Parts: sequence; C-alpha cells; structure tokens
Amino acid sequence: MSEWKTYRLGEICQVINGRAYKQEELLNRGEYPVLRVGNIFQGNNWYYSDLELPDDKYCYNGDLLYAWSCGFAPYIWRGGKCIYHYHIWKLKENTEIIDRQFFYYYLIIHTKYNLGGTHGSVMLHLTKKDFENQILHLPPLDVQRKIAGILGALDDKIELNRRINTNLEEQAQALFKSWFIDNESLKSKSGFFKDIIQTTLSGDWGQEVPKGNYLSEVYCIRGADIPNIKCGDKGNLPTRFILEKNLQNKKLSENDLVVEISGGSLTQSTGRICLITNSLIRGLGKDVICTNFCRALKPVSGYSFFIYLYWQYLYNKNIMFSYENGTTGIKNLNITDFLNKEAILIPDKNRIQEFNNMLQPIYDMIYRNGMENEHLSTLRDTLLPKLMKGEIKE
Repeated sequence: MSEWKTYRLGEICQVINGRAYKQEELLNRGEYPVLRVGNIFQGNNWYYSDLELPDDKYCYNGDLLYAWSCGFAPYIWRGGKCIYHYHIWKLKENTEIIDRQFFYYYLIIHTKYNLGGTHGSVMLHLTKKDFENQILHLPPLDVQRKIAGILGALDDKIELNRRINTNLEEQAQALFKSWFIDNESLKSKSGFFKDIIQTTLSGDWGQEVPKGNYLSEVYCIRGADIPNIKCGDKGNLPTRFILEKNLQNKKLSENDLVVEISGGSLTQSTGRICLITNSLIRGLGKDVICTNFCRALKPVSGYSFFIYLYWQYLYNKNIMFSYENGTTGIKNLNITDFLNKEAILIPDKNRIQEFNNMLQPIYDMIYRNGMENEHLSTLRDTLLPKLMKGEIKE
C-alpha cells in the first residue's frame, strides 16, 4: 500500500460531455445509434441520428463511459461508431497513470460506496465538478493491470456463457420454426393461445420493506429483468414484501411464463416474454412473482416451450405492435385480445412431447450456464473491493 498514490479524478482523465438531443432529432433509423442511459441499464431500446458531430461526441469500441444521471455506472462501449447522450460522459484516461480496464473496475466499486448512497440516500444526478473532485487511491500501473486481469478473466467467462446462451436460444427458435412454422405436413388444429393457457395471473409490487401485513418476502420480475432471465440468470431482481394472500394467488411455478404488458417504445413493442424454469426457482431460493406491469401465464401441461417460442417468434415479427393501445407515454399490450384473437396452429400432445424432449437439454444448458454466471458474478463482486483496497495481493 505504500506505493499507492492519491489523485483527484480530474487529474487522471478528461471528462467529456455528451450531446443533448431534442426529441425530433432522435430517429427510428439512422447512421449512428444514440447511446442513452436507458441503453446502459435496461437494454436494446435504441434511437438513431444522422447528425455529423465533432469527433469527441462519438464513442468507439472500447471507450470508457460513465452514466451520471438517473443512475451511476461505468460502461465500456462494445460496438461501432456511436453517439453518446448528454447524461453520459466519455472518460479519456492518462495512460501513464491508470489502466483503462482497472479504471472501469475502480469506478464500479467507487460508485457503489462513494456515489450510490450506502445508507438509503441516493443522488439522482452528479455534477461534472463533483465527479472530477472525487479522490482515488491507485496502485502502480503493473499492479493495476494484474488486478484488471483477474477481474477481466471472470467477466470474459461470464460473457462467453452469455454468448453460448444466445446461440442456444437461437437454436431453439430455429427448431421451433422448422417443426411448427415451415412444416407443411404438420398435423395440427386451428386455434388461439387461449386454447392452451389455463389462466393468467396479475402481478404485484408490494412494499420495499416489511410494513403492516406486507410480510411475505419475494423476488419480483420486471420487464427489465426478462432479458437476464432468458439468459439463465436472475440479474438484479428486486426483493419486495407482499400480503400473504397475494403470495398464494400470484406465486409463480415451474413452466409459467411472464409477459411484459406495459412499457415499450416507438421501436420496441411490449410483450417480451420469459420462461420460469425449475432451475430458476431453485436458484432464487425464495418465492417469485411478477410486477403489476407484467402478466403471468399458466399453460396447459406440456405446452410451455411451444407457447414461449411461438410468442417469441411473433414478437420478433413485430406482431405485438398491432395489439398495443396508448399512442403517447407508456404503451400497454392488450393481452386479452392477443390471447383470444391471434390465430395459431396447435399440434397434438404427442408431437409436443417429442419437441419438449429435444428442447429440454438446450434449456438445461442455458440455465446451467446462467447459474455458473451467478457464481462467477458473486466471486467477482467479492474480490472487487478487496483487490481495490489492497487487501488481497494480486
């Protein structure tokens, strides 16, 4: 620790502002994607721009960014030339003082303990001046690179598992399409989703802490959690407290499906879906429900994979847009209309069982990879503060 040195953040990097946009400047299609805070925290709801800007208003593959409003987080951009929004800073580090990958990990732990509010007081935004005045304690460059290498190896394995899971999900979708969409000899009957769904369940949000009769602790699936669950891990599922009677009526079980029914955007429809597996329930270790912006579906026995993949197939074809209501603000999926009116071909149970036998190993692997990622993430998050404080020698 004697070799560690103290710096102001502004001494070791240049903090560059992003560009503010008017709504009419954000396009559904265009030359450059516009990276906003929502893309960092929630996923793939993108806008685009054709504007030609000064070079420092673009980010390039490997650039280190920092979200400073509505949530704090460092972020390494992985992709082509992109415009970053006003609520994001680009950080250009002094390479003689700090390693970029180390800086990224340092900012994760620094944000958690110094900026994120450790006692319930969370700032909504951070000024550039305050950010530049943050104090950092840094080891020598060679030590930084070794620390970054340890943490980076864990993140590389997590990312590899995610890519494998994405590929497995694509394989499952291709199998579904060949069996049930492109197969002209398929023996099936015409029907609707309602014919193979027993019931639907509304969600709940409850309370953040135990209060009155809100004592039953649960995990609560939001629309933003669906991409992680599809990859086999729980991500950042919030814990909530609900009424016992609501727990009994709304608790999710193996083979249930959760659909996002409220949210979306001009370019992303509502209707994202995930499958609740036994592996997920066992991995969570406590009861799970969905939020009241989602709806749970309980399929007829055996039809969970079929509904899940058929739903995803239609979602990818943008069918859900035609079942949405609300032209301004938050959009809602008219799930009742979708279940009752979207015509589908329903195979018999023997064919479905054959299909399930093919699919089960694929989803077992997806959730094994997901659980491994949970363990790797826990290990990384345990090591991170200890390495950054010099408590563990690299």
